[in-house]
Amino acid sequence: MSEKTDILIIGGGVVGLGIGIAVLNQKPDLKVKICDKETDLGQHASGRNSGVLHAGFYYSPDSLKARFCRDGNAELKQLCQRNKIPVQTVGKVVVASSEQEDARLDELFNKGIANGVELELLPHSQLPNYEPLAITFNRFLWSPNTAIAESGLVLNAMKQEFVSRGGQIATASAVRLKNINKEVVAEGFNAQIIVNAAGAQSDRIARSVGLANHYAMLPFMGIYRSVYAEKLPIKRLVYPVPHPINPFLGVHLTITANGKVKIGPTAIPILGREQYSLFHGWSMSDIGQALLAASSLIKGESHRVGEILKSELPKVYQPALVNAASKLVPSVKQVKNWKKNPPGIRAQLVDKRTGRLEQDFVVEQFANSIHILNAVSPGWTSALPFSRWIAETKVLPLL
Repeated sequence: MSEKTDILIIGGGVVGLGIGIAVLNQKPDLKVKICDKETDLGQHASGRNSGVLHAGFYYSPDSLKARFCRDGNAELKQLCQRNKIPVQTVGKVVVASSEQEDARLDELFNKGIANGVELELLPHSQLPNYEPLAITFNRFLWSPNTAIAESGLVLNAMKQEFVSRGGQIATASAVRLKNINKEVVAEGFNAQIIVNAAGAQSDRIARSVGLANHYAMLPFMGIYRSVYAEKLPIKRLVYPVPHPINPFLGVHLTITANGKVKIGPTAIPILGREQYSLFHGWSMSDIGQALLAASSLIKGESHRVGEILKSELPKVYQPALVNAASKLVPSVKQVKNWKKNPPGIRAQLVDKRTGRLEQDFVVEQFANSIHILNAVSPGWTSALPFSRWIAETKVLPLL
């Protein structure tokens, strides 16, 4: 017998929980259920992210990321305050290592201003007032609203908020979808609306009902090393100017909520979308998707593939990671006994039609189902307003 529910959400990360909360805030009498295939929530991206509340100046002004990151920063801080979760608004400096990087600071600054982000472009002489251990070529960006918090505590607070509003959660509960007569049906459920917020598995679920066929998944593993903060007492987050071709933010230094400093991450292409170790977390389907994505990327942007491999593969080894971080903070090289941190995976979509990495969040809809795809960084920071937008403009109009 099928379980009846008004709205079924697949995936119990911050986006799935955020959608559930937003729906119940608007329609408290609805029956909303979240199913997650793992034995607990937040086992993947939502529980393995850096804990950085991004300010929102990296993203194209016409993107969903730009639209929701700035407000998400403020709303996440408010959620932490309501739930007595410590937030440290330590700020971020973005430093340059060359004349070419210094010139690209202007582009970052202009994006930030267009996105309504509080941001300053300052001369190198002022850098010691913000981060004495960092160095820069000529100028640096100062982002005062960048902050850090413990992602696990945020996830637990959202879980409690969802349940307190009448939401239901089922773990160890994988859900399969079918397209039957142009209506999406979830096996074992009689659901009026189905929301796919399954993170790294979202494109696979979407393809089961005929969507996302022009995308393939190429996962990237992020590896960090950490030490206790007294060994490297930075005051701010320290980031490089992003590479003009490599789409990731580059190796940076992050203060954590539990009193450590991290260097990283890498962005290593891997075959499994949940492959946190060499022999686990992958499938033949994952491998096929990763190879298809890689071949599409090579055809469309071979220069980008070469640059990613050239810059990222050496960072698997700690000396290369340390060397990259030392270009921002030279005293990194004096630190010994770096410890490995649990890796994270960026579930990155490649558009097979263009051979390009998809740079924005993607939302697709078919019949009574909504599918959130490519909700990668700054997905955690953006989660609350992004989820509310999904609920108000995609989910509730289907009722």
